[in-house]
Amino acid sequence: MSILHFIEYINYEKKYSPFTITAYKKDIESFKVFCEKEFNESNVSIVPYSIIRSWIISLVENGITNRTINRKVSSLKSYFNFLLKTKQIDQSPLRKHQSLKVAKKINVPFSQKEMFAVLQGFEDTDDFKSVRDKLLIELLYSTGMRRSELIDLKNTSIDLSQSIVKVRGKRNKERQIPLLNSVIESIENYKIQKAKLQTTNDHFFVTSKGEKIYPTLVYRLINDYFSKVSVKTKKSPHVIRHSFATHLLNEGADLNAVKELLGHSSLASTQVYTHSSLKDLKIMYNHAHPRGNKNN
Repeated sequence: MSILHFIEYINYEKKYSPFTITAYKKDIESFKVFCEKEFNESNVSIVPYSIIRSWIISLVENGITNRTINRKVSSLKSYFNFLLKTKQIDQSPLRKHQSLKVAKKINVPFSQKEMFAVLQGFEDTDDFKSVRDKLLIELLYSTGMRRSELIDLKNTSIDLSQSIVKVRGKRNKERQIPLLNSVIESIENYKIQKAKLQTTNDHFFVTSKGEKIYPTLVYRLINDYFSKVSVKTKKSPHVIRHSFATHLLNEGADLNAVKELLGHSSLASTQVYTHSSLKDLKIMYNHAHPRGNKNN
């Protein structure tokens, strides 16, 4: 069964996001090219694990990170699982494969001071771009939604009568997130500015030309705005999502509640945000430990 059938399957049946589908297709096709070039084998579905191992070794030798290699192998594994499901193969060559070890990725969230500093920078601005960018940052920070979820918001996703935003997440699952009053005010201001564009686009966030916003635009504007107030190495929409979860948990929010807001399928995914800052950790340690300095 062709790779095309697999792509159709994850698109129409699994309803994966366009970004995931593109990544899967690229990973599997690059593996196919490797098989054809190195082993003169064009039928990916029948390759043994030894060929896959050779592919992995070649990726390592070309300087590809273990994290990226694991992602590529995961794409391939999904393809073989599909072949199993459709009874095209009897067993997956990756059934005993173990992922490469990767260093634990540490995302340093923006501080509350940094978040507020960026938002305060929009005071006394009422042009379309400023109003849109402020709302975009406010929504990311007040809901914790992913960049792809933000981009895919439709006009109908915002329900001001109930003060909620409906987010379509991974695996096409919808969740509802409450909207703060301050965000509702920004939404209303944005709608006024957007109406002036006279666009018929049904996506909520648009460019000044009335077209749907795109991933690089969101990343670029987040990086630009936060570069003015933060010296952190990474400044991205995901760091804002990380900040949302970290700040809620630091203020005592229930872990399960944060899990639902983030749209995580398992609690383990949310628990990565439960770490405390070194400063908070030291304060807690000194106050809680019998030998600690209670005056610090």
